[in-house]
Amino acid sequence: MSPGPVDPAAAAEAVASVPDGVLLVDKPVGRSSHDVVARVRRALGGRRARRVGHAGTLDPFATGLLLVLIGRATRLQPYLMALGKQYETVAQLGATSTTGDPEGEVTITGRIPPDPPSLPTGTVRQRPPAYSAIKIDGVRAYRRARRGEQVDVPEREVTVSAFEQLWREGDRAGFRIDCSSGTYVRSLIADLGDAYCLELRRTAIGPYAVADAHQLDAPPETWRVVSLLDALASVLPVVELDADSARRAGHGQRLELPAAPPVDEVALCHDGEPIAIGRREQDGRIHPVVGFRA
Repeated sequence: MSPGPVDPAAAAEAVASVPDGVLLVDKPVGRSSHDVVARVRRALGGRRARRVGHAGTLDPFATGLLLVLIGRATRLQPYLMALGKQYETVAQLGATSTTGDPEGEVTITGRIPPDPPSLPTGTVRQRPPAYSAIKIDGVRAYRRARRGEQVDVPEREVTVSAFEQLWREGDRAGFRIDCSSGTYVRSLIADLGDAYCLELRRTAIGPYAVADAHQLDAPPETWRVVSLLDALASVLPVVELDADSARRAGHGQRLELPAAPPVDEVALCHDGEPIAIGRREQDGRIHPVVGFRA
C-alpha cells in the first residue's frame, strides 16, 4: 500500500522540533559531504532556515560517520573536527592509484606487500595526497592536481594509535585504523607500498559511532540529534554558572571562576543551557569567546 499524502502542518512541526545539535549520518558511497549537508538543509527548510555544516570531510568513494551540525552547533565545528577518528579500509594490493583510491589512474604492479606488512603507529610523518582538500596558496590541492599542475603537499605529523590488519585474502586486505584528526588513510595505505584504498569507512569520531547514525534519507521526525549541551560536553569540561555569571558570560564579560578546571577552555552552562565557550587568560579569568545564546 502506498503511503498517504503528507500533512504539510505535521511536516512543518516535525522540522521545527529538530533541535540545534549534532546529527549523526551514515554517508553513502558516491555522495560528497557537501551533498549530505545540502540534503539536511533542504529537510530543514532550505537556506533561510538554520545554518547547517559538517565536522570532517569524507571523500565521495568513502562511507561512514559524518557529523552534521545544525544551528548553533556549527560554532562547535573546530572542536568536533579535532576529535580522533576510527576507520576500516579495504586495500587493493599489488597496484597503485594516482589518487590513492578507485577514482584515480590505477597501475597494476603485481608486487604484493608482505603479510602482515609493517604497520606504523605513534607519531607518523606523512605526505597528504595531491588529490586532497588541503589548501596550497589559497587553492585546494585537488583543484590544482585536476588542472594538471604539479602539487607539492608538505609533510605533516599525525598520530596513529592503532593500525591492525584484520584479514588478508589474495590481493586484498582489511585494516582498522585509529588516528588523530588530519590523518590521511589513503597515504597510510599507499605508504605500505604497491597498495591503495579500495574501500574506506569511517566508523567513529571521538565518542560518536556509526552504529548510532541515521541513513541519509531518514525523515526529520525520526532524527535523534545529539543536543548542543551534550555535544559541548563531548569536547570540553562543563562549568555550571549561577544566574548572574550566566548573564555576564552571555554579554561576553570576563569571569572569575576559581572552581573551574585548570584547562585552557571550558564550556559555560546554566540550568542545562549552553551559554558560551570560555578561554582562560593569563590572569586566570575566563573570557567567553564563542556564544550560544540565540
